[in-house]
Amino acid sequence: MLRLSKMADYGTQVMTYMARDQAVHSASEVSAGLGIAVPTVSKILKMLVRKNLVASVMGAKGGYMLARHPAEISVAEIIDAMDGPISITECSGTTTCERESTCSTRSNWQGINHIIQDALEKVNLAGMTQPKPQVVDTSALRTRGI
Repeated sequence: MLRLSKMADYGTQVMTYMARDQAVHSASEVSAGLGIAVPTVSKILKMLVRKNLVASVMGAKGGYMLARHPAEISVAEIIDAMDGPISITECSGTTTCERESTCSTRSNWQGINHIIQDALEKVNLAGMTQPKPQVVDTSALRTRGI
């Protein structure tokens, strides 16, 4: 199963929350708005600052704000800030392994990883603020004359 870490998921939620109004937000406000513990939100915000996705604002009305417009921030950047470079297998990124010389699937995994990376780079934070309608397949439901 391919799965993002909880920190990548939360990082995306924090960034999406902040992108909705592009204002200055405190860690406690984001925490209350998302139902994520303040220490976790604070840690995420610090990680995002290090990757220049969020800027720290000093002062009495300080907090954090997006460093760029939401349309200029990709989901791939957020995942990278939280988890490091996207790599679906150990060898699909830049690392090597002991089986590299005999592995017949490495180049295929690298290709798949590239497709996933490209797809995540095409999804920007502005798009994440727009809810997608849920499509429900009702063909399996039987109509009962109730």
